[in-house]
Amino acid sequence: MSDARSAAGVSAAARRVAGGRRNPAVVGRDDTAPRWLRRSAGVSWRLLVVLAAVVVVFYATSQVTLVFVALFLALVFTAVLRPLVEVLDKVMPRGIATAASLLGGILFFLGMLTYVGYSIATQWNDLSVQFASGIRQITDFLESGALPFTITSEQIAEWIDNGLQWVQEHAGTLAGQAAASAGSVAIAFTALALAVFCSVFFLARGDQIWTWFLNQLPARSRATWQTAGDAGWYTFSGYTRGTVLIALADGVLAFLLLTVLGVPLAAPLAVLVLIGAFIPLIGAPAAMVVAMIVALAANGLWSAVFVGVGIALIGQLEGHILQPLIMGKQVSLHPIVVALAVTAGTLTAGILGAVISVPLVAVAWAVFARLRTLDPPMEELDAADDEAEPTADDDDEQADVRASAGDRDAG
Repeated sequence: MSDARSAAGVSAAARRVAGGRRNPAVVGRDDTAPRWLRRSAGVSWRLLVVLAAVVVVFYATSQVTLVFVALFLALVFTAVLRPLVEVLDKVMPRGIATAASLLGGILFFLGMLTYVGYSIATQWNDLSVQFASGIRQITDFLESGALPFTITSEQIAEWIDNGLQWVQEHAGTLAGQAAASAGSVAIAFTALALAVFCSVFFLARGDQIWTWFLNQLPARSRATWQTAGDAGWYTFSGYTRGTVLIALADGVLAFLLLTVLGVPLAAPLAVLVLIGAFIPLIGAPAAMVVAMIVALAANGLWSAVFVGVGIALIGQLEGHILQPLIMGKQVSLHPIVVALAVTAGTLTAGILGAVISVPLVAVAWAVFARLRTLDPPMEELDAADDEAEPTADDDDEQADVRASAGDRDAG
């Protein structure tokens, strides 16, 4: 009993010491900061660690951009050609099926480029004449006064002279940029050759390479990596194949539209629409603007309007029918996430970032969704209620306040 009374006396004395109630050495709890501040600090330093890791990854990638681009292209080639390889593998050896698939893909790509070049060569003279006529029509329209403002031919001539003068003054800079572009072309061919080389092994022995990688990991981690890899590859391959199929459909529909409207260079413009389908949010509008300019210069204002409306309808067909039908639920990203990813990718790495941002975000989300453990879903919230019941955290904080008041009264 005496020991209990002395312990109680020591505890009461400790509480009367200035700051003793908040001293973890006295009461055994770290209450020197509010609960919300402690939680915010814990989340903040974890976010800083994640941000630092992301910065390190981006910095390392920027130092080996060619290798990263080649590996990304190799994965794209593998995702697109793997179904064909699997089909041919049933009737011929795996190596021959891989070679035949790659050769078929290369011939298709070269054939498309050849057709585009032939179309430009055969229609360029007619287009130049029509373009000059279209420019005169646009100039006459601007000078007619139909618009709230008037632009004279003297002003247009002055703008052209200013443009020529700017080109002459920056000729050296433009020449340097052209040389840099030539170097970029060489780098692009190097990355393409490396991508083809890697895709040969991914198509022929991809499963063996993945199994070898898993065997290098501790046994306790292999199942997690296997699950993450399956989820990531399922999403990436589905997105890649779906995008290719949708791009081909957009290109065919755009070619038919431009051919029916009599727009010159229908094949190159259709290929431009096809390429634009690989760049979410940005590519399709850019291709539409270029096609409208050609139609305006060649066939007049109404042709440009019909081209714009037609390509816009193709975009609606893609977004509401083709994407849900082809991709299904393999890539389920909200349009807001797509817009933010494309914007961030463009600001970080230009056109390359715009192309790869969406598949990377889709893969990251798929892996996270597969590995996380979901709590039971909450009911849908109504409008804010002033009489909402307090949460458990509020009850804890109120209890702390009551305990503090009781300590002060005891003191």
